[in-house]
Amino acid sequence: QLQLVESGGGLVQPGGSLRLSCAASGFTLEYYAIGWFRQAPGKEREGVACISNSGGSTNYADSVKGRFTISRDNAKNTVYLQMNSLKPEDTGVYYCAASGLRLCVLWMLSRYDYWGQGTQVTVSS
Repeated sequence: QLQLVESGGGLVQPGGSLRLSCAASGFTLEYYAIGWFRQAPGKEREGVACISNSGGSTNYADSVKGRFTISRDNAKNTVYLQMNSLKPEDTGVYYCAASGLRLCVLWMLSRYDYWGQGTQVTVSS
């Protein structure tokens, strides 16, 4: 079965760091752009970051620029989201998604072919 599996979430204090991983099974990530999204309790899902299939370009939501870094290792079939200087408002379920469009044009609104089940990130004292 074709799957995306997120891992690396957990509880962290404000100012702390986490690294999320998105691993693919059953398909090859090198042909897909990958987006990270999050959903806080009672709020709509929002885009966090996107990376093109080759890793040649990245995009970030204004709220995370300078704090989050998206990267990929196609040889490992894995995409990462390094999150630093975490704030309570970063709390939510984080999802990765794969787009066969390859690039991150209009990435927050684009249709994605595969979604992971999500990993919980909680930033709290």
